[in-house]
Amino acid sequence: MQQDQGKLSVGERLEAVRGEIARAAERAGRSRDSVRLLPVSKTVPASGILAAREAGCRRFGENKVQEALGKAGELDGHGIDWILIGHLQTNKVKDVVTFAAEVQSLDRLKLARELEKRLQRAGRSLDVLVQLNTSGETSKFGLAPEQAVPFFRELRAFDCLRVKGLMTLAIFSSDPDRVRACFRGLREAADRLAGAGLLDPATRALSMGMSGDYPIAIEEGSTEVRIGQALFGPRPLPDSHYWPE
Repeated sequence: MQQDQGKLSVGERLEAVRGEIARAAERAGRSRDSVRLLPVSKTVPASGILAAREAGCRRFGENKVQEALGKAGELDGHGIDWILIGHLQTNKVKDVVTFAAEVQSLDRLKLARELEKRLQRAGRSLDVLVQLNTSGETSKFGLAPEQAVPFFRELRAFDCLRVKGLMTLAIFSSDPDRVRACFRGLREAADRLAGAGLLDPATRALSMGMSGDYPIAIEEGSTEVRIGQALFGPRPLPDSHYWPE
C-alpha cells in the first residue's frame, strides 16, 4: 500500500524528490550531481526548515524579502544560505544585501544599479541570476529572451554582481510540450550567451523547474530545481501568514 503523502516527514519527502531528480537526470543522460535541489521555504516555519537542514539542505529559496529577513534572523547560526527567488523591488534591496547569498530574479538595469550601490556600501559581492520570461505571459516578470545578450553586456559594468546564469518560470499548463518549450527557451538563451562570450557554458546555472514540472526541466538542462510543496506539503491559505509582510 502506498504511504499517505500527507504523513511523510520532510526527510522522507526529500528522499523521494532526490530519487525523482536522479531518475530524470538519468533519462537525460546526465549525472545526478549536475542538478542541485533548492528547497523553497515560502510560508514554511523554522521547524520545517530545520528538518530539511538536518537532512542535508543548506540553501533555501524565499519569495518575499520581509519573510526571508525574519527567518534569516531567527535561524542565524544554522549555516543556511538564503536565496531570493521572488520579484525584487528596488526599495527592498537595502534589506536583501544584509542576508541574501544569491538573487535569482535580476530583470532590469535599475535593480542592478541599486544592488551594486548597496553592495559597494556593504563591501561585499553577490551571486545573481537573470530572470527571463520564456512563456511570454504578461503576468510573469523577467526579460524577453532576445534581451538577454544586450542585458548581459550591460552587466559587465557592475563589479559587485557575480552573474552566474539564468532563471525562468514555465507556463502553468497540463500540456507538457508547452511547459517543455519554456525550459528549452532558457537553455537556448544560455547557448546564445555562451556563443557571445558572456556566459561560461561549463559553469552556467539554469534555475528552472518546480514541484509540478521539475522532471521536464531536468530533461531540458536545468542545473537547479526549486521545490516547495513536494517537500513541505501544501501551503496555507493566502490570508494565513507565518511572517509579517
